[in-house]
Amino acid sequence: MVAAVKLQRHTGRRRAGRFLAEGPNLVEAAVRRGLVDEVFVTEAAAERHGDLLAGLQVHLVTERAAKALSETVTPSGLVAVCTLPDVGLDDVLGGSPKLIAVAVDLSEPGNAGTLIRLADAMGAAAVVFAGHSVDPYNGKCLRSSAGSIFDIPVVVDDDVAGLISRLQAAGLQVLATTLDAQTDLDDAEQLLAAPTAWVFGPEAHGLSPQVAALADHRVTIPMAGGAESLNVAAAAAICLYQSARSHRRAGSHQPG
Repeated sequence: MVAAVKLQRHTGRRRAGRFLAEGPNLVEAAVRRGLVDEVFVTEAAAERHGDLLAGLQVHLVTERAAKALSETVTPSGLVAVCTLPDVGLDDVLGGSPKLIAVAVDLSEPGNAGTLIRLADAMGAAAVVFAGHSVDPYNGKCLRSSAGSIFDIPVVVDDDVAGLISRLQAAGLQVLATTLDAQTDLDDAEQLLAAPTAWVFGPEAHGLSPQVAALADHRVTIPMAGGAESLNVAAAAAICLYQSARSHRRAGSHQPG
């Protein structure tokens, strides 16, 4: 169990190649993916989730021990140690994706998890966390993804410029969200029909001019009222929906 507690930290997860999934919903999703190595569970939780635990390596622990493994205010008494999925950008690009979400220097785990959930809901092929982004297997990020992290490939790539170059080489247009863009999202439907990688910046400052300059097009979301900007999750929801909508429309107009 000492080794499992170390997985609450990014360095521990990276060294071990494992992470923690807490609660029945996340554990069930991890089981479906075949990622669960072992489970720590209290006696009460084992009684509640007997069907879920069938066939798994289970360790009964005290309520106090379960609390030490938990990162939530109200521990569920059920924590699984899981293997980190081995997914790289080449695996994603090999499937000729039409839509990818890229987050650059995204530090807030709640927004990161929400982005994963949004990308999954909009049919994106993957989410890429680039630069100095939060670890997507952080506990809060996992919970915010509502299990979608087990349903959509999630890639980590430190090299932002190299990542964008590889996306472009694979035939995706790279669109950057900025406040001073020349292209308005309302006027971009034809543009959005093409395979697209959306690049979103960090919460506080948005994309740097250097990263935005690497994109094929810079796009702005039209806004009314006094709001000057949207947080990354809100911006991603709008942009990914518009892309998914354009792809559906383009597909319905194809012969056959």
